[in-house]
Amino acid sequence: MTDLLDKDPLRARLKSLEDQAELGGGAERVAKQHKDGKLTARERIELLLDPGSFMELDKFVTHRATDFGMADKKVPGDGVVTGYGAVDGRKVFVFAQDFTVFGGSLSGAYAQKICKVMDLATRVGAPVIGLNDSGGARIQEGVESLAGYADIFLRNTLSSGVVPQISLILGPCAGGAVYSPAITDFIVMAKNTSYMFITGPDVIKTVTHEEVTKDALGGAEAHNQKSGVAHFAAESEQAAIALTRELLSYIPSNNADDPPAVPCDDDPGRQEAALATVVPTNPNKPYDIREVIKLVVDHKHFFEVQEHYAKNIVVGFGRLNGKSVGVVGNNPAVLAGCLDIDASVKAARFVRFCDCFNLPLVTFVDVPGFLPGTTQEWGGIIKHGAKLLYAYAEATVPKVTIITRKAYGGAYDVMASKHIRADINYAFPTAEIAVMGPEGAVNIIFRKELEGAKDAVAEKNRLVAEYREKFANPFKAAELGYIDEVIRPEQTRLKLIRALELLKDKRQENLPRKHGNIPL
Repeated sequence: MTDLLDKDPLRARLKSLEDQAELGGGAERVAKQHKDGKLTARERIELLLDPGSFMELDKFVTHRATDFGMADKKVPGDGVVTGYGAVDGRKVFVFAQDFTVFGGSLSGAYAQKICKVMDLATRVGAPVIGLNDSGGARIQEGVESLAGYADIFLRNTLSSGVVPQISLILGPCAGGAVYSPAITDFIVMAKNTSYMFITGPDVIKTVTHEEVTKDALGGAEAHNQKSGVAHFAAESEQAAIALTRELLSYIPSNNADDPPAVPCDDDPGRQEAALATVVPTNPNKPYDIREVIKLVVDHKHFFEVQEHYAKNIVVGFGRLNGKSVGVVGNNPAVLAGCLDIDASVKAARFVRFCDCFNLPLVTFVDVPGFLPGTTQEWGGIIKHGAKLLYAYAEATVPKVTIITRKAYGGAYDVMASKHIRADINYAFPTAEIAVMGPEGAVNIIFRKELEGAKDAVAEKNRLVAEYREKFANPFKAAELGYIDEVIRPEQTRLKLIRALELLKDKRQENLPRKHGNIPL
C-alpha cells in the first residue's frame, strides 16, 4: 500500500528529499568517514538513543549562501542532524554534526537548527547532547557562521544549570567551535579520532615555532590528563556513547527534578569489615580513597569523573540505596591528598554541577592542607582554593561529610565542614582534626622549650605524643559539636543512607541575589 501511495508526486518528492538527507555527503564520503574509524552522524544517534525513539527535526533545511558557487551546493539537513528521542525511556535532545557534508562546517541555517533543539530542551526540561565532528565555521558564509556560533554560545550559557548539557567530541573541534563544549557540563572525547584546540599545529608553528601534532596538542589524552578540559576519554566512539548513556542515568533531566532512583537489592545495612583496616593507623602511609568509596556505594560501583586529571582529588557519581549522589574525596595516594590548584578547580566545578541539579553531596576527607610552593602561590592557589570553598558554602543540596583521617588547617574548613553548612558530619576514629600535624604544631608552640631542653629529641617526642593525644583524634571536635558522630568505619554505608533519608526533604535557600561573584 505504501509503495503505491509513494507514486503520488508529492509523496515521491518527500521520499526523494528524505533519501538525500539520509545519504548525507554521499556514499563516497560516508566510506571515507568509516575508513577514518568514525561513525556517521545518524549511526551515532542510533547508538545513543533507545531503538525507534528518534524524532528528527528540520530534516530538509538548507543553507542560504549564494557566494562562491554555494547556491548550487545544497544538501538537505545542511550538515547537522537534530531532533529528540529517549535514553532509558527518558527524553533527551540531540544534535549530531555530519562531517560528510561540507566537512561538518557550521552555517547560519545549521546553527538555527541547533538553537531550535536547545530552546525546546529548556522549554520541556530535557538534557541536550551534542555529537561534535566539524571543521569549524563555514568560511563561505563569513560573519553569518560566526553569528551562528554566538547564538549557540548564548543558549549554552542560559541553559547552564537548567538542563544538563553533554558534549561528545568525535572528530575535529577547533577555533571558536570549542567554546560551546567548554560551557557544557561534561565533555567526552574518543581516543585517536577526536581533538580540540583554539589554534592548530600549523598556526602554532608559524607564531611560536613549536612543533606539535594534533593529538599531542588537543587529543583525548591531552585534555583528560593535562588541561582538564575534558571529563572522559573513551577508547572508541561506541565506548564514548555507552559512557554517555550511563552518565545520564545518574543525573536528573532538569533543575526542577529529583535525581534518578533505581530499585536496589544491595542491603542498606551492609557492613564491610575491610573499611575497618583500609585507612592505615600510620598517618603518613598512603591509601586510595576510591577503595573506601567503592566499599560504601551500591554494588561497589563508582562512576568516576575526570579520573586522569588532578588525581589528588576524586569526584564522581554513585548510588546509595538506589538514589544518585555526587561523591568527592581527597586521595592520599597522590600528593598525600593535598589540595592544589587543579584539584580545587576540578572539585569546585563538580560540586556546583551537583548543586545545580539537586544531587546530594557525599564528601570523604583526608587532607593535610594546601600544597605548598612558589608554583602554587604564584599560580593563584589562594583564588583557586577559594573556588572550592565558595562552591561548598553556596551549595544547598544535602551535604554529608566523613573525615577518614587528616583534616588540617584551612583545608578542613573547605572540605564540607560543619561551618560551611554541611548537614551531617561523621568521623572515623582515625580522624585527626587540627590546625596542623602534631610535629609542625610542636615545633611552633614549644620552640623555646625545645631549644633549651637537655634531650631535645626525647622532649619533642613526648610533646608530639601529648599533642596527638589531645588533637589528632575526632573527639575534641565531637565535644564541640563540629562532628555529629564518631562512627565505626564498617557502618559507613548505613550511616550515609540514613543521613540522606533524613535530608531528602531538606529545604535551604541562599539570600536573594542576581548571582554571586565566585573568585574566577
